[in-house]
Amino acid sequence: MTVISADRVAPAALGTLPRRRRRVGKAILPVTLLSPAVLFLAVFFILPAFGLLTYSVLTQAADGTVGLPFTLAHYTHFFGTALYSRVLLKTLEISLITTLSAIVLAYPVALVMARSTAMVRQIITIIVIAPLIVSVVVRTYGWQLILGNGPTGILNWLLLSCGLIHAPLKLMYSETAVVIGSLHVFFPMMVLPLSSALGKIDPRIEDAARTLGATGWRIFRRITLPLSLSGLAVGCTLVFSLTAGSFVTPAILGGRDTQMLGNLIDQQILVVYDWPFGATIATVLVAIVLGLNAISVRMLDRRRGVSA
Repeated sequence: MTVISADRVAPAALGTLPRRRRRVGKAILPVTLLSPAVLFLAVFFILPAFGLLTYSVLTQAADGTVGLPFTLAHYTHFFGTALYSRVLLKTLEISLITTLSAIVLAYPVALVMARSTAMVRQIITIIVIAPLIVSVVVRTYGWQLILGNGPTGILNWLLLSCGLIHAPLKLMYSETAVVIGSLHVFFPMMVLPLSSALGKIDPRIEDAARTLGATGWRIFRRITLPLSLSGLAVGCTLVFSLTAGSFVTPAILGGRDTQMLGNLIDQQILVVYDWPFGATIATVLVAIVLGLNAISVRMLDRRRGVSA
């Protein structure tokens, strides 16, 4: 009989056990940290989205009850009706114009925030974030006073008093009013990601390009813009998605002539009581937002792959 000494087995066993425990601990820790977020998303996003999708393919009876059979008639009706197609295109147009306007206005502000001293950066940050403290409804009604169509509108009154115009401009209940209101509401969502991305750019890179004779526009186009694409993609995604899904600003500033998908969903559910068709419009809106996010993530991943 061969006797194995305990002092030969113990070191190997004692060395293997801690390593296994460390592996198990490393595997459990990410799951533990992610569990609350995953549970929150499952309860408050995935399940409602699944219910929304289910409702959009159900049939509503004459008495208002919703049930089987499944049908795609609501989607056919939505994309086959010229009125709803115009509302969809108008939503995409306003969201795109708002996003492009936010890019043009946010880059100078973000550059100043990234290149300034700590005190100036804090002051600008407070100015940018301060409107978020005020309710969207209050801010939108403020723009209604500013953009009033008659001579009592603040902007029209100033232009008439200065002699710049001879008749009041028609600004309210138009696409321009919705873009201005949406830009004011969602402007911080573009500035903050951009300033964060610009703050990570080493200023010596731009100084070196300037020393080699590059103009300011060339430095921005070849260095600043490519290195800040991550913040730009996040800002564009936020502004476009929030504008496309907004309800208060188009309802107050746009009126009946400038309806967006959010207003159409409200009408179908709370006025017409057509829940399946309202769910169909909401599903289309969610699909647009998710598609935009997927494109943004894919572009960022491709950009990182090229940079690597």
